[in-house]
Amino acid sequence: MAAYPTSAHSNDQGDSRTSADHTPTVPPDVLPTGEVYDWYTRGVSLLEGGDSAAAAALLGRVAEMEPASRSVREALARSQFDAGMYTEAAENFGWITEQNPADDYAQFGLGLAAAKNGDLQTAVTHLALAAAMRPDINHYAIALRGARAALAADRR
Repeated sequence: MAAYPTSAHSNDQGDSRTSADHTPTVPPDVLPTGEVYDWYTRGVSLLEGGDSAAAAALLGRVAEMEPASRSVREALARSQFDAGMYTEAAENFGWITEQNPADDYAQFGLGLAAAKNGDLQTAVTHLALAAAMRPDINHYAIALRGARAALAADRR
């Protein structure tokens, strides 16, 4: 599992991997057989392998079947973030923080997604929460400093 959401990976397949509403579709070669857990593990494997768009599509289907699973929502949010789907990632990280406000990683992910969406005040709020909860995680503090600097520059 990655330590934090990373930047979006390029999609060399172009529009063939997305539907008309720009939601990633699951290519037939990545659809697993078996139970929901098999789909989840395949989605996480795709995410870890760098195919974030396919992971987002597959994990989105898993989340439809298991909407109350925080681990599914976290993997989905991470894959959405990596695929450049920042609004969707923010929604899923936000759902996790509503269920468990003390989830520092979800606060961090929500802050990063908010920053990518241009909502710097929300970004600072959630990144500050993450950094306060886990002062031992340096990249939380680095992201917070960056968001605060961007917010200050935006106000000038």
